[in-house]
Amino acid sequence: MVDNSAEAPGHGQGDLSSASLEDIAEQMSDLARSLQAEKDEESILRHMVKAAIDLVPGAEEASITVVTGREAVQSHAPSDDLPERVDALQAETGQGPCLSAVFEHRTVGVPDMATEDRWPRFAPGAAALGAASMLAFQLFVEGDNLGALNLYSRSAHAFGTDSEEIGLLVAAHAAVAFAESQKMAQMHDALASRDLIGQAKGILMERYKITAAQAFILLGHSSSRSNIKLVKIAEHLTGTGELPRQAG
Repeated sequence: MVDNSAEAPGHGQGDLSSASLEDIAEQMSDLARSLQAEKDEESILRHMVKAAIDLVPGAEEASITVVTGREAVQSHAPSDDLPERVDALQAETGQGPCLSAVFEHRTVGVPDMATEDRWPRFAPGAAALGAASMLAFQLFVEGDNLGALNLYSRSAHAFGTDSEEIGLLVAAHAAVAFAESQKMAQMHDALASRDLIGQAKGILMERYKITAAQAFILLGHSSSRSNIKLVKIAEHLTGTGELPRQAG
């Protein structure tokens, strides 16, 4: 169900033909295959943002937005400065599509930002920045945290029924791609932490002529005494050659 402040005709209005749907499905398959070749989080998200602009009628700019605690707003892979500035405005005013309606609706449309009245502190500023119309798709909701694919146009009433239908298909792929990118980022962090701890253990093993297990116990003891996370202890040791002084 699309939440619009006002129903108005847009570009590409009308049901998609079977031929169009088949063409879009093929493009989605191509997109899925191309995403498999991407190896890092930002590359995946940039690819999704570009695909949204290329495929969704009316879309001129796009970004993936993450809202934490219904307050903190982060732009990922913005196509230009417009999405980034609009997200910053949502954070500044404490309102906007991603901070309210997208938590409740799968899709949120803003046909004309100049006449939008749902977010009186946000809408005038967004219009002044150049976001004349907007279409947002929910990617995930986890408690008070949310991910959304945001599409922007510098023209009012840029998004029609076709935009919403195609956008939902793109958003479905974006949701999967975003989840995969998060897994990749977490895996990268885990590997980096493991490498740091391994280096720290090596330093202690060489210095004190102890085993790997004993070195790990020493790191854990230092972490417990100093109330500093184990990976931070390892980072300090590998960077300075010393355990934190407060750890004894």
